[in-house]
Amino acid sequence: MNLKGRNFLTLKDFTPEEITYMIDLAAELKARTGMEMLDCPVSGGEPKAIDGTLSIMCGGNKEIFDKYLDLLKAMGSSVVYVGEIGSGNVAKLANQMVVASNIGICAEAMTFAKKMGTDPELVYQAIRGGLAGSTVMDAKVPMMLEGNYKPGFRIDLHIKDLNNALNASHAINMPVPMTAHMMEVMQELKNHDEGSCDHDDIIRYYERMTGVSVVKGK
Repeated sequence: MNLKGRNFLTLKDFTPEEITYMIDLAAELKARTGMEMLDCPVSGGEPKAIDGTLSIMCGGNKEIFDKYLDLLKAMGSSVVYVGEIGSGNVAKLANQMVVASNIGICAEAMTFAKKMGTDPELVYQAIRGGLAGSTVMDAKVPMMLEGNYKPGFRIDLHIKDLNNALNASHAINMPVPMTAHMMEVMQELKNHDEGSCDHDDIIRYYERMTGVSVVKGK
């Protein structure tokens, strides 16, 4: 196949080793064939993939990004250029670290409310409009309150992403205690055969520890 002068993008998530390989490969392909690469991982899970509202984070040549921006916008409602090749995957790892920690503290707070004898749904309604509110809270807390663990993004996949984030952070000698804790939480869920559940299933980690359920009516 003649690849000379062609460009391509990848929407795949990479391990730290694969990111390094991708950066080297991109340089080699550009020098040898003139081909440019964009790394464009996505966030939003299956629901946003279905309705075309993914968040897309892109790394690579800015001119190539601008050239294919309309194509990317056909798949996502948010398309952001992050930097050179590999930067898109760095942004994706950061995204997954934030999402895991956010779901975790939402689950912890809802369980705290229930254990204190206060309706967690009313607590959610009280705090969602303030500084504590977030896209993650509005997406995942209602699922927790309904006992709905149908996967939009599975625990097994989040474990993969956190493993990549931990490996990358260790490679630069950076401690990431919140990410490490959330990895332990998700491993506990996997050990309960819940790896195929949505990551809102984190609530069941807290429910098992406290002996209460935040599901409405329980």
